Amino acid sequence: MTSHLQAQPDPAWQEKYQDMIRSADQALALVRPGQRVFIGTACAAPGALVEALTRRCGELSDVEIIQLLTKGEAASATKQLQDCFHINSFFIGRTVRELIQQGLGDYTPTLLSDIPRLFSSGQLPLDVALIQVSEPDSRGKVSLGIGVDVVKSATENASLVIAQVNPRMPRTLGDSFIDIYDIDLLVPQATELIERQSSTPTASTRRIGEQIASLIEDGSTLEFGIGRIPHALAQFLKDKKDLGIHTEMLTDSMLALIEAGAVSGARKTMDRGKIVTSFCMGTRKLYDFVNNNPLFSFRPTEYVNDDYIIGRQHKMVAINMALEIDLTGQVCADSLGSRFFSGIGGQVDFNRGAARSLDGKAVIAMESTARNGEVSRIVTRLTPGAGVVTTRGEVHYVVTEHGIAYLHGKSVRERAMALISIAHPKFREQLFREALEANYLHRELADLDGRVLLTSGELATTTLLEDGTQVSFRPVHPTDEPRMKDLLYALSRETLYYRFMSASGRFTHKEIKNFVYIDHRKDAAIAGTVPEAHGEDIIAVGRYYLDEKTNRAEVAFVIRDDWQNRGLGKALFKHLVSIAKRNGIAGFTAEVLRDNRRMQAIFNHSGYTVQSRMEDDVYSYHIDFSQS
Repeated sequence: MTSHLQAQPDPAWQEKYQDMIRSADQALALVRPGQRVFIGTACAAPGALVEALTRRCGELSDVEIIQLLTKGEAASATKQLQDCFHINSFFIGRTVRELIQQGLGDYTPTLLSDIPRLFSSGQLPLDVALIQVSEPDSRGKVSLGIGVDVVKSATENASLVIAQVNPRMPRTLGDSFIDIYDIDLLVPQATELIERQSSTPTASTRRIGEQIASLIEDGSTLEFGIGRIPHALAQFLKDKKDLGIHTEMLTDSMLALIEAGAVSGARKTMDRGKIVTSFCMGTRKLYDFVNNNPLFSFRPTEYVNDDYIIGRQHKMVAINMALEIDLTGQVCADSLGSRFFSGIGGQVDFNRGAARSLDGKAVIAMESTARNGEVSRIVTRLTPGAGVVTTRGEVHYVVTEHGIAYLHGKSVRERAMALISIAHPKFREQLFREALEANYLHRELADLDGRVLLTSGELATTTLLEDGTQVSFRPVHPTDEPRMKDLLYALSRETLYYRFMSASGRFTHKEIKNFVYIDHRKDAAIAGTVPEAHGEDIIAVGRYYLDEKTNRAEVAFVIRDDWQNRGLGKALFKHLVSIAKRNGIAGFTAEVLRDNRRMQAIFNHSGYTVQSRMEDDVYSYHIDFSQS
């Protein structure tokens, strides 16, 4: 049997299927008032058919236009034609946004994965489907080209299917083909496809892209949501190895990543070696690249957005955008207050799928401010009327240009701290005060000078040492300053030298304060304490310092001399690892003097993959959490 890849275009197709061929005006004359008409998605919209439909505006009334995403000129989506055509969109693009915000069109908020079922179940029956396809091949098959997504389901379920047959439409491979006899009317029309240029990254979107790139390991499979941030991200992934792509939308930014050699799909768990997608929005260069290219598998939304399929992909990383997020983790992605702006799209599908993936990561990204920096996108409470797309129970990573917050499994207090730390600096103090007023935070967390210096919100724990002594671990607080001073001045010269590589034993007031005022995300600090008559003594302190470019943290800890050799260091290290992993950090680094054998033993027997090298009597350690 001839494969789709081997099948060649049929040069005699117009003669063979002559009884199905009509002009655009002849075909669209069959549309009747009151019908529901589906139009193909975005850049795959059949322009010649849409224009012919619009020309019938004087004859038609109450025609409902169903579309996933509108691109190009939406001639039927105008105030003047409201009596003729009524827009109902699953995702709000620029061309219909004003119309919908004015109440002159409809937005149907639906998970992208649910749309095909609306068609097939009859809940949203389609009278007519207007689609655009490639020329038929020798087997009588046409490809839906750059727009498979929900178009295939619409084609299968509409009563009347009219196809613009365009030689400029790429012949994409995968589950993108339909039989010519599943189409009712063919309209030969060669027109240029709609093109979409990628926006130029800004300084903040580049910084966000760099932050997200630190979360992506070699061998990961990626989903790129719509927006400027995914385009900026691609620039920071070109040195990665064996990346895979499973994404609903393909753009030119991903093409650049493929050309750089970063994408092979060799480690994909599903569809190994294939780039799986459902539609394209890009330039002619992209459309030519996907044409008849076996590297790509264009599949319908039922497959691409199935969270079960997504979740079976190991190391699945989903990157989606938000418009606003509150301090409890509720993500608004489709509206500005009560004004609908975009849509749910595939955010929930991919977020859930990546969350269930082995070593997967579900990422929500956004710039920290809007309106030229006048308002914060991180807020104490969502704007009235804002809709929640990703719930606080399903959010994992949140990324802005100021850092990464990991929220899943965290308390409201921990979430508030993490999100304030990645908000724009000029809004942090306000958010901090509002979080205190909302009782999201404990009031002792404010700095004495009125500055917001965020402490770690990780849960406290206890450990039982080998000799039966119980030690409590808790976050370091600003009120620990006197106890921290006592600990540092109680250390022996040897311990000071091992920890600080200096035995001076002198600390300025600023240095002491730096031990107790910490940034929640970048500078975790844990105190090991034992009860005393006056309250408690700090006998150990463990810290890590995050390098956001690598998503790895430098770890160090110090233990009071009279508490050494009792297993406290091992327990403290284990607790720091737990905190770092909860925050999505990939691993630890450390610098250890050659003579500090106790610290070397803790790292070497940690149970994780450990690499070390020595230079100038100092061991440099690299500890990887994901490969234990």
